[in-house]
Amino acid sequence: MNQNTDNTNAEELTQPGNNKQWYILKVQVNREDSIKEGILRRIQLSGLDSYFGEIVVPTEKVTTVKNGKKRISKRKLYPGYLMIFMEITEETWFLIRETSGVGDFTGAGGKPIPMLPHEVQKMLQSEQKETNETPKLKIPYQVGDRVKIIDGTFKDIEGEVGSIDEIDGRVTVIITIFARNTPVDLEYWQIERVEE
Repeated sequence: MNQNTDNTNAEELTQPGNNKQWYILKVQVNREDSIKEGILRRIQLSGLDSYFGEIVVPTEKVTTVKNGKKRISKRKLYPGYLMIFMEITEETWFLIRETSGVGDFTGAGGKPIPMLPHEVQKMLQSEQKETNETPKLKIPYQVGDRVKIIDGTFKDIEGEVGSIDEIDGRVTVIITIFARNTPVDLEYWQIERVEE
């Protein structure tokens, strides 16, 4: 292959992977993970790997307690969206758009607009934080809520939520015993809201 230096410089500038940016992709809700897998398969089959980087389904860990057992699950931060690090070319755009379940890139006038640096930073930090942090429980009560104890020594006694510990899943309920306010430390599933 004989190429002059002008062509070589032009080719180096247009090498795949030099212009990758983060984009937001609209997809079908509740199919984010399977669509991500579909995109990855199509990239591999097409031989366009060098135009693509990471594909992220932004999630957070949530701990729930059911029947007294703690369970950690992942909840999608942005249902119906994927973040994809890629270079936009006619081939890559077509590959993404023709993947089952994909809507379109976010952008104006049908043109994909890359994420701003601070948006990317925020997204990547939340993913990083996700792996290092103890998951918080999703507790459906707030301080001041009127509740009834449904399990344990003080069953059927009503009180008011005094404090909430989302890491341990415990709630302090203030009940009245012998005309005195007494704090009782309970698992959050041991109480239920009193409808007023």
